[in-house]
Amino acid sequence: MRILLDENLDWRLRRDLPGELVESVPLIGWEGTKNGELPRKAVESGFDILVTMDGNLVHQQNIARQKLAVVALRASTSRLADTRPLMAQLLAMLPRIKPGTLTFLELGSST
Repeated sequence: MRILLDENLDWRLRRDLPGELVESVPLIGWEGTKNGELPRKAVESGFDILVTMDGNLVHQQNIARQKLAVVALRASTSRLADTRPLMAQLLAMLPRIKPGTLTFLELGSST
C-alpha cells in the first residue's frame, strides 16, 4: 500500500506506519501543490491513500471519481503529538480502505 502524507502533516508520521510505503508531500518536492492537482498527481504516481488534515478536500474534489482513498485526520492540531495517536487506527483500517472513499479519522472513532 502506498500512502502519501499531505504537507499539512509531519513527515515523521511515516515511522508509525511500518510495513507500508509512506511518502510526504514536502519530501518528494510537491509542496505548494494545489488540492485540485494533488489527488491527480498522487494517482499518477501510484499512491493508494492520501492522508490529510484538510477536511474540506471533500468539498473541493469529487473523491468518488478518484482511484485514491482519502483519510482526513481530525485532531486538535496538525502537530506530531496530536496526530501520532491516530496512526494505530489508520494501520488497523488499511485493509478495508477502498479507492474513491473519504474517511474521517479521530481518536476513539471506530474503524
